[in-house]
Amino acid sequence: MAGYVGILVSDPWLQNQFTQVELRSLKSHFIAMRRENGRLTLAEMPAKMSRLKHVGENLTEKERDSFLRDSYEKLDDDVDFELFLRVYLKLQAHISARLGGGAKNSSAFLKSPTSTLLHTISASEKASYVSHINNYLAEDEFLKGYLPIDPSTNDVFEIAKDGVLLCKLINVAVPGTIDERAINTKQVLNPWEMNENHTLCLNSAKAIGCTVVNIGTQDFIEGRRHLVLGLISQIIKIQLLADLNLRKTPQLVQLVDDSKDVEELMSLAPEKILLRWMNFQLKKAEYPKTITNFSSDIKDAEAYAHLLKILAPEHNNPSTLTVKDTLERAKLVLEHADKMGCKRYLTARDIVEGSPNLNLAFVAHVFQRRNGLSTQTKQISFLETSLDDALVSREEKAFRFWINSLGHSTYIDNVFEDLRNGWVLLQTLDKVSPGIVNWKVASRPPIKMPFRKVENCNQVVKIGKQLKFSLVNIAGTDIVQGNKKLILAYLWQLMRYNMLQLLKLLRFHSRGKELTDADILEWANSKVKMSGSQSHMASFKDKGLSNGIFFLELLSAVEPRAVNWSLVTKGETEEEKRMNATYIISIARKLGCSIFLLPEDVTEVNQKMILTLTASIMYWFLKQRIEERPCGASDAESGSQSETTSNSTIDDTASESSTD
Repeated sequence: MAGYVGILVSDPWLQNQFTQVELRSLKSHFIAMRRENGRLTLAEMPAKMSRLKHVGENLTEKERDSFLRDSYEKLDDDVDFELFLRVYLKLQAHISARLGGGAKNSSAFLKSPTSTLLHTISASEKASYVSHINNYLAEDEFLKGYLPIDPSTNDVFEIAKDGVLLCKLINVAVPGTIDERAINTKQVLNPWEMNENHTLCLNSAKAIGCTVVNIGTQDFIEGRRHLVLGLISQIIKIQLLADLNLRKTPQLVQLVDDSKDVEELMSLAPEKILLRWMNFQLKKAEYPKTITNFSSDIKDAEAYAHLLKILAPEHNNPSTLTVKDTLERAKLVLEHADKMGCKRYLTARDIVEGSPNLNLAFVAHVFQRRNGLSTQTKQISFLETSLDDALVSREEKAFRFWINSLGHSTYIDNVFEDLRNGWVLLQTLDKVSPGIVNWKVASRPPIKMPFRKVENCNQVVKIGKQLKFSLVNIAGTDIVQGNKKLILAYLWQLMRYNMLQLLKLLRFHSRGKELTDADILEWANSKVKMSGSQSHMASFKDKGLSNGIFFLELLSAVEPRAVNWSLVTKGETEEEKRMNATYIISIARKLGCSIFLLPEDVTEVNQKMILTLTASIMYWFLKQRIEERPCGASDAESGSQSETTSNSTIDDTASESSTD
């Protein structure tokens, strides 16, 4: 059993924070601490953690004791291994915050990861996000009884505890992400139903591009306000920036001069496109400065005054630019915005204090209401011929969100651009197969010398061949040059390898045998057949899968309570197929499957995404067998147990964690 310590940690979020080597080391420390009395309490931990690297070196016993007393009410509670890990992570975050690991003014809204270091919350931001929730969810039938929320209180965190509000907010940000038939929406939910909603929320948040590596279902239950607010801010950010791309707003092509610039614009993060748009309008207004951020550069409110004047001159107040007091100018700016229907997300004080989150939200809202771009431009016809194929775009998004879900320090906005220096690919390879990267010959960004990028990418290709990827005619230079077809092919094989390794780790009775796509196919058909159904999947490109019935029966086979068959359609029309597909994806995420496909991938039977869906369901099922397995069970017993069904439900964020 010692070789499978990571699997014995039931919370997938915790699994995702450590490598297997780290878990084994921490398990040894935990056992040693508990050995003396046969138990370990929170009160005893400060004295016994002195030998732990990092925590013991950077905090005195008194400091550790003080921190735990501030964090926990009952210090005489017994500590199990998972609580031990949580305490360890909290202390690490405390150390990082104290040493400057998280900048005091850093923004979880702008820097997409939800940071565990932000233990204080901004009352202004909370009020702004509550106002957003009140505005966009006011007509929701279920939430009517809870809205409007008073922004001056902490009611939003209490209402968010059952997961319903956050699931609904995700659907506002990206409509159709969650099939609302899958949300548990009783007035009073039991802990199991709340956990399902939390799991559905977190896996769906990842699927729209949020970074949730530092938040788990337990954080909702415990009401960790900074984490909940961080997730809310990310969801709202995604909604506000949704139109800042050339597909939704082709008029943005006016910001560039030629085709090369268009390609560059398509690869930019939405925040950067918003800055470019703002400077484009400010140039027309003859504003002399260039805005580079949503904080210090706009504190004097002059940029806002010029921006709103050029966008809505009919509401301009001449005194806005002549008034000397910056706070007064900011108030006049917001009066102008109010006349445009854009006074939302920030106050005059937020402007002069340079709140980056709220200023970004404000500018994005202005863009949504009035972007000042011409609807008639000859360049748009050029754009129509240069847009990527829809399937390529969907796959790029799926792989991008998967990579970001691994918790790298670098957040990527476009795999074709942001992977070209090879660094994030090397980090991903190291997550998937720890120790496989030779970091001594790798170059960390920023990389000025082009040949260093090629060296990184050459190692990426070399490791791919070592892992037996099919890389015919692929060289490091192809990645550096952003060859879309070859990059997608590499990423697919990397994601598939990760899934197969995770499955192999759980499937003890494979006895070291490499798992294949055929093994996954055989398992799925076996589970459905054992449930008494006649459905069968001939292959992962079987067009009969388009109605979704097979996957609904597979989900029902692995968790009998998962599917409400009264909500399932016959899957005969395109609309019925889509309804089944959205239900499948939401039910799988609700169980705990971390998947990044879209309903179209099911209805069109996208072979790659169908495989990832099946493998994720298999991974979730096998992991239940491991966690239910008695401590003394043998590997053989585990193998036989894996053919039984389970009633437990957990979050599967571990499906992106490292394997040992």
